This record gives sequence, C-alpha cells and structure tokens, in this order.
Amino acid sequence: MHHLIAFAALWVMPTHTGKEALAFILRWFHFIMGITWIGLLYFFNLVNVPFMKQVDAAMKPKVFQYMTLPALQLFRWSALFTVFFGFWYWSEIYVAADAERMGVSPLSTIGFFLLVWIVAWGILFFVTSKTPSGYVLGAIVTVVVIIAGYLFVNFTPVGQDDNHVLAIGVGGGFGIVMLFNVWGIIWPNQKKIINGTLAGSPPANAATLARQAFLASRTNAFLSVPMLFFMASSYHYVLFGK
Repeated sequence: MHHLIAFAALWVMPTHTGKEALAFILRWFHFIMGITWIGLLYFFNLVNVPFMKQVDAAMKPKVFQYMTLPALQLFRWSALFTVFFGFWYWSEIYVAADAERMGVSPLSTIGFFLLVWIVAWGILFFVTSKTPSGYVLGAIVTVVVIIAGYLFVNFTPVGQDDNHVLAIGVGGGFGIVMLFNVWGIIWPNQKKIINGTLAGSPPANAATLARQAFLASRTNAFLSVPMLFFMASSYHYVLFGK
C-alpha cells in the first residue's frame, strides 16, 4: 500500500502561485521564440550569404520568393516576440519585485532601460546608414554597447544590487538593438530588394540597401554572443550585484 501511495505521489502536479506560473510561461515562450530568431540569424549569416553568391541571376527570384521571403517573415516576428516575452518577464518578475521591496515605481528603471538602448541603437542606425567598413562599424558597435551597458548597470534606479535586473538589463539591451536592426534596417531593406526583383525592377540603390542589411545582420550576429552570455549569467553566474 505504501508503495502505491509513493508511486501515485510521483504523478501529483506541483502547485504554483499565479506569479510563478506566469514566469514559467513567459520564460518558455521567450526561449522558443529566441531559438527560432537566433537560429535564423545564424542561418542567414553562415549559410545564406555564401549560398546567394553562388546562385545564378535567373534563379534568384525563385530563391527570394520561396525561401528568403518566408524565412525573413519568420525571422522578424520571432525577433519581436522574443523581446516582447523577455521584456515582460524581466519587468514583471524582477524589476517590479525589486521596486516593490524598495517602495518605488518600477517605471524609472524600465524607462531608463529603454532610453539607454534606444539611443544606442539610434547612434548605430546612423552609422550603419553611412555604410562604413565592417571593421569600423564593429569598433563603433563595441564602444557604444559598452558605454550603454555601463550606464545601465551604474545608474539604473531599481535593482542595483540584483544580478537578474542588471545582467538581463545588459543582455536584453543587446536584444533591443538587434530587434531594431531587424525591423529598422534588415527587413525594410530586404523587402525593397525582394519586391523590386520579383516585379522585374530592382531598386536603383539595391547594392547600398543590401550592404546596409548585411552590416546590420553581421552586427546582430556579433552581439548575439555577449547577449546570450549576459542572459545566461542572470541565473548561472553572478556577474553583478548578488
């Protein structure tokens, strides 16, 4: 009898508070969307770029229509939902909890986070629009994200002693820059090129648009490595605070 009771106990579902259930759901969808987004990012950079250099001009419209365009649709929406679920999780589970403990509003840190990283992206957008060399852009990206990360870690109003708030605030900031690159450069530029090619009249500045999209995509691939490090360190390595 005791053995039956012990065996049945194995099938008892754990109980969760509403907040714990929300955290689990947000984290799960964040992971699924993130795997899709970053997987496609690496596909475009490591597989598609060298592949397209070998495709005959006559074949490119079919590749654009049946492979590139559907992949870009999935790419941009998975990017948006990755950031959406991650931002909700970070704001609700960590920033709001710390703010409640301190007796202040979480909006100060949330607003500061958005300000720092949107300004950082605005600077990088301007630089990318000038189509510099990849090395010059890489150096500028490095300097800009280091400054933005420093500002957030040292001046955020809420969570200065919380590694979750700070580590995700940096890694998630990289994610904001990457998301804006997808929706502000990569997708609109590629859409113009693809739609023009399919209509039989590629845009006159197609080479410039392609170069800007390439630089933005390379920037995202570059940022994805530290982004994943900071996101993982929020749980597995106490880098900031405690």
